[in-house]
Amino acid sequence: MLLPSGRVSRASNRSGRSHEAGSRLTGHPTVFVTSRPPIHQRLALEAAPDELDVMMLVSPSTDEICAAVAEAEFLISERSGVIDSRIIDAGRGLQLIQRLGSQAHDIDLDAADAADVPVCTWPVPHSSMVAEHVVMQMLTLAKRAREGSDVVVAAGDEWGPPQRSDADTFAINWSGRTGIRQIRDSTVGIVGLGEIGTEVARLLRIFDCTLLYNRRNRLPDWIEGRLGVSYAALDELLARSDFVCLLLPHSPETEGIADAGFVARMRPGSFLISAGASTLLDEEAVAQGYTSGHLAGVATDGYRWEPVRSDNPLVVLAADPRANVVLTPHAAQADLVLNADLRRGDYTNLVATLEGRPLRHRLT
Repeated sequence: MLLPSGRVSRASNRSGRSHEAGSRLTGHPTVFVTSRPPIHQRLALEAAPDELDVMMLVSPSTDEICAAVAEAEFLISERSGVIDSRIIDAGRGLQLIQRLGSQAHDIDLDAADAADVPVCTWPVPHSSMVAEHVVMQMLTLAKRAREGSDVVVAAGDEWGPPQRSDADTFAINWSGRTGIRQIRDSTVGIVGLGEIGTEVARLLRIFDCTLLYNRRNRLPDWIEGRLGVSYAALDELLARSDFVCLLLPHSPETEGIADAGFVARMRPGSFLISAGASTLLDEEAVAQGYTSGHLAGVATDGYRWEPVRSDNPLVVLAADPRANVVLTPHAAQADLVLNADLRRGDYTNLVATLEGRPLRHRLT
């Protein structure tokens, strides 16, 4: 059973048996803290191994977590609040704190170490896939790859007679392409530095980019230093960035965030990349931003209507293969299907603890 914010449900295993709060449990008590939408909650419960009794807390308070972990052996944290010394002290029987994702800056590692409670991270499977897709979008726009491919496919006599290439004979940029850019030394603004944004920042290190980010809660200085990112207010990020990567989740506040005002505040000649929620773009405003020349390119993997409608203004623009508009069919995470199988890895370290095997991605 999935309950609204701040309430509690219990489920023991994939077969769907449930326990009322206060009833005697037969498995290993596990507290699962999350703020993700109901579909993710349901799949996480379905994926739980039979030997665990899982209590799911949806966007709970610290008091609620403390009460729940008092009798728990495991605490799983997914996108929801701080795990501080008070919680760790309350969980006297904890054998493991498992953070889903790579960001553990909001877990008190010193308190966990003092209490001899291991803390592990666990990579979110689709994050690296989407991050790679974002870098691909950036490169495709910067190199005007769609236009270049079309030039080659449609090549005719207008470029002069072909000559056989050898070590001394070749024709660099024989079609006279212009506007090709590089990512190296560019300024990249990441709007929504969650798990995907963190992976994007890591991938972009090799390009020596200046990395700006904006998110609801600023990261600690030591995390910013480790990732090589600097916090910026949204308007500053838009004004300074050569590439703006939108990686926000859906919410009433983020829906249509890339509107006409957003585009106007972007640096002239910059690129807009969207690989977060499907609802982030005001597609008409973004199309107009490209048509006017204010934006040098647009790439998105999500759309207001999916499958995409043929009258989507970005689709209309992309019908011209020489337009620097890169559209993909919500395929950034490829064939990683959102189902319970994808969530079974969440429990790997819990089962390893029960079986006496080494933990993976351990921090303490």
